Amino acid sequence: MSSKNYKQQEFNIFPVYKPKGPSSNQYLNRIRSFLGIKKIGHGGTLDPLASGILVIGVGRKATKKLSNYSQNSKQYIAEIKLGVNSTTMDEEGDKNILYLEEPNNLKEKDIKEVLSKFVGKIEQIPPIYSALKINGQSAYKLARKGKDIKMKSREVEIYKIELLQYGWPILKIKVDCGSGVYIRSLANDIGKNLKTGAYLYNLERTKVANFLIKDVFNFEDLKNNIKDV
Repeated sequence: MSSKNYKQQEFNIFPVYKPKGPSSNQYLNRIRSFLGIKKIGHGGTLDPLASGILVIGVGRKATKKLSNYSQNSKQYIAEIKLGVNSTTMDEEGDKNILYLEEPNNLKEKDIKEVLSKFVGKIEQIPPIYSALKINGQSAYKLARKGKDIKMKSREVEIYKIELLQYGWPILKIKVDCGSGVYIRSLANDIGKNLKTGAYLYNLERTKVANFLIKDVFNFEDLKNNIKDV
């Protein structure tokens, strides 16, 4: 689209919308097939159950610069289901129901107080079902083999958490954060602090660096805007 005039376009770097379902690499392969261009990559993985902005680069120069985007700030809209734990911290895992009904002592002010505990630099333990490497192997592959995995905590930064909506059992929040934050882990930790249990029910990435959700490119946009690669 001619109205989309990003400085990054000189490097063929674009925000596209990944739907819920395919992995980031599967969706990238669809784009690769549509464009007929082999050299293409993405900066910052989205889980299959997540949707939203996937920053892609087309051509050698662009793909070399994509690592910058995995390190940039991001924004997410997350729906968290309370009262239930999940082995994968999301909809895919085995569930353990803790509360069928809303606890009498759970108030909106208590939720806001808990959310505030996660703003700033915090220690976070990544999910065992993640692509992080342990002795050269992806953690999720080891987990699926039944291996006993100990994930190390690491420092991440959350700039802001806003409570958008609450109606038992769904809690909807907006999260602005730095790189390396796992929203699945955040959902799980919120559930622990509320003493209800929780898992990530739905996730949309709405911002990466200066790319906004309203500015995403579709496949035809990409074809019309790609420069020489």
